[in-house]
Amino acid sequence: MNFSVSSSALSSRLQAISRVINPKAIYPILEDFLFRIEAGKLTVTAADNDTTLETVVDIVESDKDGQIALPAKTLLDALKEIPEQPLKFIINESSYEVTVKYQNGEYQMVGQNADEYPTPAVLQEGAVSLSISAQILSDGLARTIFATADDELRPVMNGIYFDINEEGATFVASDGHKLVCSRNSNVKADGKSSFILPKKPASLFRSLIGKEADEITIEFDSRIARFSLPEFRMVCRLIDGRYPNYGSVIPQNNPHRAAVLSSCA
Repeated sequence: MNFSVSSSALSSRLQAISRVINPKAIYPILEDFLFRIEAGKLTVTAADNDTTLETVVDIVESDKDGQIALPAKTLLDALKEIPEQPLKFIINESSYEVTVKYQNGEYQMVGQNADEYPTPAVLQEGAVSLSISAQILSDGLARTIFATADDELRPVMNGIYFDINEEGATFVASDGHKLVCSRNSNVKADGKSSFILPKKPASLFRSLIGKEADEITIEFDSRIARFSLPEFRMVCRLIDGRYPNYGSVIPQNNPHRAAVLSSCA
């Protein structure tokens, strides 16, 4: 299996998804990127035990479809030293030896059998689906993620609660000492639904927003959620449990108001 790809395009996409990789992964295969060529497109996957990030990279040419797992750190370190130019990957599918050829030389590494790489969980039938503005999602995550907890006894507090209904979407986070509740009426859903997004995938996906188009598709069931952008996709395990009734601790008839004024020099 051979293919050619732009060094800068590949490097930027690998950097974007590499943050999901745990350097102390239980399974050695999770220290790798999964490279899969299908129908003239290169899909690269990075994952830990709970979250999978995928990105699509345009390739110059390829001789056939196939897949291989390549060591993430080795590949990222090599790409840092290579300026923009075409890279040619030559892969021996029986020994998993890989040669990366570029203008001034070549780089060699050994991959692994891609069949050992875990596949993302699949959404159950009847999963909820909605579209949301990238700006709204980015703002909701930014305004709440700092208030999430690190509590082993109450795992539901370790994520951002998405409360969605016909009136809009509410993003909630609390560590037991502070509570943040951000509402947006521009997000509509056919009915009431909710889920708790863990802190790590929330931070990972927020870093991808802004690199892509305006609309983000969110699909979720009781176990997992899938966030889709044109060139990126994240599938993550949700936090299982019932989130506290945050509305009960927010005063409904508080007469006090605070005004924050800003001025430009």
